[in-house]
Amino acid sequence: MSETILKVKDLKINFKTYAGIVQAVRGVNFELNVGETLAIVGESGSGKSVTSNALMKLIPQPPGIYESGEILFNGRDLIPLSDKEMTKVRGNDIAMIFQDPMTSLNPTMKIGRQITEVILKHKKVTRSDAKNRAIELLTQVGIPMPEKRYNQYPHEFSGGMRQRVVIAIALAADPKLLIADEPTTALDVTIQAQILELMKEIQKKSNTSIIFITHDLGVVANIADRVAVMYAGQIVEYGTVNEIFYNPKHPYTWGLLGSMPDLDNKSDELLRTIPGSPPDLIHPPKGDAFAPRNEFAMAIDYEKEPPMFQVSETHFAKTWLLHPDAPEIPIPDAVARRIEGFLAKEDQVNG
Repeated sequence: MSETILKVKDLKINFKTYAGIVQAVRGVNFELNVGETLAIVGESGSGKSVTSNALMKLIPQPPGIYESGEILFNGRDLIPLSDKEMTKVRGNDIAMIFQDPMTSLNPTMKIGRQITEVILKHKKVTRSDAKNRAIELLTQVGIPMPEKRYNQYPHEFSGGMRQRVVIAIALAADPKLLIADEPTTALDVTIQAQILELMKEIQKKSNTSIIFITHDLGVVANIADRVAVMYAGQIVEYGTVNEIFYNPKHPYTWGLLGSMPDLDNKSDELLRTIPGSPPDLIHPPKGDAFAPRNEFAMAIDYEKEPPMFQVSETHFAKTWLLHPDAPEIPIPDAVARRIEGFLAKEDQVNG
């Protein structure tokens, strides 16, 4: 049986603004096992990054408020910890890779110093050992001529190389959990694939647990074990990567899958989009937050928030369509074609 490293229970995070209180995260629950990758997926504004920052207690207070919930890392709740106590957790136990490597790196410091600083802070080693470890990390993340690169500044690296350096810094203290917040968004497709492959290799070698934040479902298929689909500050579907891709149950997940570009599609069919935009979380909607954008919405969707229905032992979805009395709605054709495409590609890979 897999060991659970992280358990998030009923996490609610608000922000005080001049316009009112924004309910950014509204009762999020999930678990992460040792050596597992969980992808958190959703549009901009769905609460993905707020959730990931909350795990490291990087939400500024004020304006942020941890309204309720628990973040249990190896059984210890991180929310009550002081800044001093969290400093020991950050980097050492939990590390983060941010979206833009140029804002993560100090432009006035050489790369080597930025890596050795983390090692010296968290490990009892000499400067010489820290330097050797930094060069070893640069090699591990695929940076050529690491001894030379050690003495260079961030502006002397390409975007993909800078992101590799950020990953090296995140790995410097051997964290048990790595949070990657859209780490490939600013990179081109080829470099993106290399960074994803690198993260998979690192995970295999060190059995690190990873939370991967992204808006791109295409990325998820290649890296995740489980997927949490977020919308309007809530997880609306949760399951293994196969369950989410081959048996999606929430209309929002259908929308995300249907709007993925298919490069193999030879037809003239236009790319689908999800109509409308996410709700204002200063005044969250009364029923299902996705109802105004959902072509299959029923009257109850506008009146009452759906519970999380269990589809299988590992698969859950927050939609009234799973209620026994709900009409049976077939998966939209565009989504069915995408699923057929995934299956065909899988057959090609396995065959």
